[in-house]
Amino acid sequence: MSLTLTLSDQDKHTLRVAAWGAVWLMSAAGAAGSAHKVATQAIIALSSATGPVGHVLTKAPTGVKYGKSVADLADQVLPALTAAMSLLKQQDPAEAGNFRSTVIVAIDAATQDRPSPTLAEMARKITEALDAA
Repeated sequence: MSLTLTLSDQDKHTLRVAAWGAVWLMSAAGAAGSAHKVATQAIIALSSATGPVGHVLTKAPTGVKYGKSVADLADQVLPALTAAMSLLKQQDPAEAGNFRSTVIVAIDAATQDRPSPTLAEMARKITEALDAA
């Protein structure tokens, strides 16, 4: 880990919920039959993360409540994206950039094969949440 980055277990959980949750949101927004492909491409991107953020994102979060709808999941994930960026900006702006680019690469990977309007809109919401911090 970076000398300037000190993450508690709760901080790591927030980063995982944010990044992995973005993948789950993209998968949920995928067209029928393509949700698995969307998730696979995005997970490959998360697995390719480097630096301290990459070490944290090697594990998916535990204890996430998926709820009954995409809206329920978004209620957890979008604020977690903003919180993760805020936390990282305070401790290590370079790692905040690394986290943001990792999530953006994951959503770009999810939309690589002709993004549907639904995927494009979910990607916009994720990017907006990242940039809200």
